Amino acid sequence: MPRLLLVCSLLLCSVSLFAQSERVSRRDTDSDDNVQRIYSYDNLPPRQLVDCPTAATLPRASFDFQVRTSSNGSLVGQTTVGLHRRFMLGMSYGGENVLGDEKADWYNEMQFLVKYQLITETLYMPALALGYEGQGYGRYFNDLERYMFKSKGFYAVASKGYRTYKWSSGLHAGVYYSLEDDGDQDDDVSIFLGADLQLQNDLLLVAEYDLALSDNHDTEHSGKGWGYLNVGIRWIFSERLEIGFDMENLIGNRNDTKNPTRGLRITYLEFF
Repeated sequence: MPRLLLVCSLLLCSVSLFAQSERVSRRDTDSDDNVQRIYSYDNLPPRQLVDCPTAATLPRASFDFQVRTSSNGSLVGQTTVGLHRRFMLGMSYGGENVLGDEKADWYNEMQFLVKYQLITETLYMPALALGYEGQGYGRYFNDLERYMFKSKGFYAVASKGYRTYKWSSGLHAGVYYSLEDDGDQDDDVSIFLGADLQLQNDLLLVAEYDLALSDNHDTEHSGKGWGYLNVGIRWIFSERLEIGFDMENLIGNRNDTKNPTRGLRITYLEFF
């Protein structure tokens, strides 16, 4: 019950902020930034593909709230605040069986994230960001002290945006070190690659491949060593609202499930 009250308080707090915030956008501009941002989701590139982060951050004096589903009826709520045009932080909390008719099994801890864009993207150079994200997704295995899809932990990621005709796209690559290694003793540094492609002004495709070198022991609740291929589609409903559908583990990298994991996400963006 205390955890349920905590989630409800987080939701109510976010809704209250939505209602009280001004309806005027404040976009930060940088005279040294030679790259024209043409993403229609309030002119912002994606900050996350499916599970993997990008080098993009929230603008200063903005925040977003996201609700996302995953395997075993799990649901995670996350709120993030842009404190500076290069720096953002947030927190998340959720549980399993939140959807459906089973008793909800809340995660043991609230998780946090922080991201700092160390280098801003220019016409020829990618953006570089350093960060930490403690939130994993899907089932949580208490005996292994890990999520089905491990959190990224500490990471570094580079992102470069491109424009071709009326489409915009981005390429991303990063390394990470997950802290979820106590149970399975798999503590290798891993690598991920990703891309995004915006079609017209309201449809965004994302894809990522995580080598998952820290999740390849080929046990009952770990990866087989093939890595995770994930894809998603984002419908930019309005300047502030984005709705997405994800499919994870397309190449069957797990022993405990034979089918890809499907999930929905809703993200709302607002400015103070």
